[in-house]
Amino acid sequence: MNTIESLISLDTPSGTATSVKLLVLLTLLSLAPSLLILMTCFTRVVVVLSFVRSALGTQQTPPNQLLIGLALFITLFVMSPIISDLNTQALKPYMNNDISQNEAFDEAGDIMKRFMAKHTRSNDLELFLKYGKYEKPEKVEDIPLVAIVPAYAISELKTAFQIGFMIFIPFLVIDMVVSSVLMSMGMMMLPPVMIALPFKLLLFILVDGWHLIVESLLVSMQ
Repeated sequence: MNTIESLISLDTPSGTATSVKLLVLLTLLSLAPSLLILMTCFTRVVVVLSFVRSALGTQQTPPNQLLIGLALFITLFVMSPIISDLNTQALKPYMNNDISQNEAFDEAGDIMKRFMAKHTRSNDLELFLKYGKYEKPEKVEDIPLVAIVPAYAISELKTAFQIGFMIFIPFLVIDMVVSSVLMSMGMMMLPPVMIALPFKLLLFILVDGWHLIVESLLVSMQ
């Protein structure tokens, strides 16, 4: 117990450094949800999976917990090289006192900027640079985080909506065909959704829908 107290004591340089590291760690943990949503591919994945459920018309199946869990693990899979770079180039050197706190933040920021810039549309980035009155950066590392993060987020939303639109088309065709058949048979009081749902599920199963959706997401994030 005395050893632990001496490590975190502010009366010694090592205790001060340990306290600062704990403070930084707790701050990062508190910001983790925001960082996950805005600086990774999580937004694209979870929006596309939500579109799939809406296109199928299955209400709350799969449930939100399952979609979010699947989106989280797909995000971890895609971001694993980035996480590895953050660990080896920023976190480990900082924890070993090889670099300062500012240097660690700068290194981590540069790694994330390079990832986000790869998937950010130029017009979205120019929008925030223009209204933030920032000078045009000469390289990716010069882009301010406050500009590239929202630009990356709206670029991801646009990409997710484009994928969602393509997902909706075949299911919309099935709805239109079922509605036309019911009207021609004089069954206007029968809800088309009730009849179309089994056909949409059958189509989704036959084409191995979940495999195609996840494969499309992985290809789009390369």
